[in-house]
Formats: sequence, C-alpha cells, structure tokens
Amino acid sequence: TSKQLIRFASFASNPNRAYLCHLGVAIPFRQFACLKNATVLKLGLPCLALRTWFSLPSSSDKVLLHFINRDGEKLSATATEGESLLEVVMNQNLNIDGFGVCEGMLACSTCHLIFEEDAFRKLDPISDEELDMLDLAFGLTDTSRLSCQVRVKKWMDGLTVQVPSEVSDIRKDLGVEKQQKQ
Repeated sequence: TSKQLIRFASFASNPNRAYLCHLGVAIPFRQFACLKNATVLKLGLPCLALRTWFSLPSSSDKVLLHFINRDGEKLSATATEGESLLEVVMNQNLNIDGFGVCEGMLACSTCHLIFEEDAFRKLDPISDEELDMLDLAFGLTDTSRLSCQVRVKKWMDGLTVQVPSEVSDIRKDLGVEKQQKQ
C-alpha cells in the first residue's frame, strides 16, 4: 500500500525530486496520497520503463506459502511476488526461532529451508556465494536453499517448505557476534 511507497521514497537522495508514475504520467511525490498501482521514480526517468520496476501489489500478485517450523507447526503466510522468502517470514512475524539472523545479507545460514524436489527444480539457479554459505548449514539436503536468496513467484502458491530441526550461525562460531557487542 502507500506505506511501501513512503518507505521506498524515503531512500531517495532528494525526496523533493521523487515522483510517482501513474498511468504513464509523472506526479510530484508530495501529491501521491491515495494513488494505487503507482511507481516511485526520480525526475528524468521515463515512467513507462519503471512501471514494472516498482509497483504496488494487487491481490492477484498474492501467493499463499506454508512453512513447517522446527516444532512441526505449519505456519501460513500471504506473500507478494518478488519478496524473498526471508522477507515473508520477517514481515509476517512467523514463529521461527533464530531465523534470518543476518537479515538477508548472506552472512549466515539461519534462513536455511528445505524444499520438495519438484519445487526445488523450479527455483532460480543457486549462486556460488549461497552454496558456500549452505556448506555451513546443519541438516543440509540436496534440496536446501537460503530463504534470503529465493524470490516468491506465482507458481509457488500453496508451496510448503520445511525449516531444518537445527540451525547454524557461522557468525557465532567465529565470535563475530561478541565483537559487535563490544
């Protein structure tokens, strides 16, 4: 909703130059109020090119996902296409203890998820960086991925993923957490 636009626009270097794109027309940011399906852009960028870059989600963009937590409890969440699975867990405040400690910075393996094989094959290719981090995860399987690296797609509607029974945070093993507190 408009909260997403406000949050996004706050990152603009000069909010006075932030504009909304609505139906191909640039509107000054301060006048956007209640526009739906609008796109935030900076002055000088073509509206139509950015239309798909950042637009508000519609109900047709919603995807229902299920997470089985460490206790075997099934948690359901409604997600928006393009969100990472980690963002879904965090934004929906799902009860998964110790999940996503590094907040998606690819610096731990606490957002490790296990997919069913057919779903795993449909996921985007895995990066070398993600593979390196997965090597440190407890309960690694052939269908393991880090949720911070997997984006929600429409085909995932109804997908169920499993959170491993144990979690490994490499930052704790290296003592990084203690160094940050000092």
